[in-house]
Amino acid sequence: MTRILTTTGTVLATLAVLGVGMYLGGHPALLPGPLREVLVSESPSERTRRELLDTIEDSYYRPVDVERLRGESLKAIVGGLGDRFSNYLPPREAKVFADSVSGQFEGVGMSVQPDKKGLLVAEVFEGSPAERVGVRPQDVISEVDGKSIAGQATEVATAKIKGPPGTSVRLTVITPEPGRTRTITVRRERIEVPVTTGELERAGGAPVGVVKLTTFSTGAHGILRREIDEQLRAGAKGLVLDLRGNGGGLLNEAVLVSSIFIEDGIVVSTDGRTKRRREFEAEGKAIDPRVPLAVLVDRGSASASEIVAGALRDRQRGVVVGQRTFGKGVFQEVQTLPNNGALSLTVGEYFLPSGENITNKGVAPSVPARDLRRTRRDDALPKAVEAVRAQGRGAPRILK
Repeated sequence: MTRILTTTGTVLATLAVLGVGMYLGGHPALLPGPLREVLVSESPSERTRRELLDTIEDSYYRPVDVERLRGESLKAIVGGLGDRFSNYLPPREAKVFADSVSGQFEGVGMSVQPDKKGLLVAEVFEGSPAERVGVRPQDVISEVDGKSIAGQATEVATAKIKGPPGTSVRLTVITPEPGRTRTITVRRERIEVPVTTGELERAGGAPVGVVKLTTFSTGAHGILRREIDEQLRAGAKGLVLDLRGNGGGLLNEAVLVSSIFIEDGIVVSTDGRTKRRREFEAEGKAIDPRVPLAVLVDRGSASASEIVAGALRDRQRGVVVGQRTFGKGVFQEVQTLPNNGALSLTVGEYFLPSGENITNKGVAPSVPARDLRRTRRDDALPKAVEAVRAQGRGAPRILK
């Protein structure tokens, strides 16, 4: 009996030691310095980073939020890539990022793109809090709650603007024309992103359906297809796909939106250092290819918008009208991290059907057009409508 108890005690003690060892192995910072150096294999850079944080925590003359420091160090690691599209997102910002592609979010109701001073407003949603306080396209948001967002990743900067409905955020807004800066307070609301809007342009010739797509969120292609079918049933003899201010979204949605107009063949291909080359082809069931089409874009058209515009241009399915697009020819994958933060990492490039990658150069329009801020009318849209009607009259399409 004594032998059995001794054996059992030995086993339990061994298990306890193993458990403590496994725990400390996963938490080396809890080990005393000399023992840690013996038992834990660290590179010089890892040891330097740990000792730097330990010294700050132990000796800095004011209380230190160590978790915030660790988060900042993670941002610095990713920032060392020198890639403006790769970012570390802390837990709260990671949740906001996930919500932003769902079609709903809590914010002020605008889409933005990067700008050297902060965020350039690409689109302001009708009836949104941003519209009610006078924010307009081409305004620049330079500060959020009194702190500069210049140089910050778009996902990070927008996460600071978003927040629980009913709360408020202070934005410093620069209006290029007439060149004034103001600070406004905007009350956040639950925003339902209007995926599509449509109207039939009848004046001046054959009726043309104008359909605006604001985001490539989940299911956007289905909503867009229903709107297009409605315009065609109403008598539209051609279509304008308005992608102005559309900063992109999901790659598969870009392929499915392109498939509304392209029956078969390559829409886009992707490639990366650790990613095998992959070709994405149209899904079929496209509308009648004889329906004339123009794609209206501007500097706010990025990523998935550029895939669609470039594919329709290269496949000779539509005329690109407007301004040169943003020029984002890379794609990211998002990995959830143990702290519930996320790493949004550039893992590859995409290529248009012609083989072109549009990084930093965008998709150039065949028909230049720009909506001037100082006018109440939409200056670019009539040129897109006319480009559609010209195709309907048998005029050759201008392709580039």
